[in-house]
Amino acid sequence: MIPVVLLVSLSCKWATPVSSGAKPRPQPNAVIADDIHGAIPDTARSAPGTTSLPFTEADFTSHVNELNTRIKKKLSSGGPHGFSIVIQKPFVIIGDEAQKVVKQRAEDTVKWAVDRLKQDFFTKDPDDILDIWLFKDEASYEKHTRLLFGDSPTTPYGYYSPSHKALIMNIGTGGGTLVHEIVHPFMEANFPACPPWLNEGLGSLYEQCGDIDGHIHGFTNWRLPGLQRAIEGKRVPTFKTLTEMSSSAFYNDDKGTNYAQSRYLCYYLQEKGLLVKFYLEFLGQQKQDPSGFQSLQKVLAEPDMDVFKTKWEKFVMGLKQGYTVTVE
Repeated sequence: MIPVVLLVSLSCKWATPVSSGAKPRPQPNAVIADDIHGAIPDTARSAPGTTSLPFTEADFTSHVNELNTRIKKKLSSGGPHGFSIVIQKPFVIIGDEAQKVVKQRAEDTVKWAVDRLKQDFFTKDPDDILDIWLFKDEASYEKHTRLLFGDSPTTPYGYYSPSHKALIMNIGTGGGTLVHEIVHPFMEANFPACPPWLNEGLGSLYEQCGDIDGHIHGFTNWRLPGLQRAIEGKRVPTFKTLTEMSSSAFYNDDKGTNYAQSRYLCYYLQEKGLLVKFYLEFLGQQKQDPSGFQSLQKVLAEPDMDVFKTKWEKFVMGLKQGYTVTVE
């Protein structure tokens, strides 16, 4: 049991995937945050795949003491603060709900996601002790984001801020955005040169997720209808174009389609049992293949990626929005 200085709790929303082996996990509402707040560095602070020295109990205790001081200072004129803190390594979780609720969120959402993401993808924890701020509703989220961080969030759901070393969430919208954003600091630590399509594709895959045979598994979600309309309108770029997009192009030019295409490419790889294999292949070949396109082609065993795009589009058009697992 990890020592706790103060305890907080989070609420969860659940989806029910149609699969005998699937266990439901916390899920988002119909719309999810589409951006991270601040750019992910393009260069590594440490080599991908290396293990960082773990932070000690004293490090976490010192961090929590600093948090308490900061909260009191920032909110000194705001009346009763009502915050509690849970240490759920590698994060510290701060919430403004009842102790029991935040502790439950820490265990049922954060620990659940971290354990499964590390099992399949990540060997290294973030390089810093990161905070997860869980605000209970829209009013609390907007108020405290302004008072504590000086931010005006561009999304009502939540975002990852490298500059604040924090994941800042309106947890009232559900747990799916939180799982999405947890992917980003782990990607930053393990694969800092990761292009935006995979960073957001993997994150958005787990906006709607559950547990199948002890592994995290993404399900179809609200991004599907928009992607299907884009396919019908012939607005979906080639995979070479998608994978080679700069951050500026990915986040600013038809962002919704880029997110959805990336998500359902990851979904396709997952359903074919190739997602983890692709991630490891790309991670190992990133210097020679910075976009991941060659690794993708190799893992898919597709000599003609235009032909594959037609196959993938047919696969996507056959999906239904919901929580079903589609396996051929």
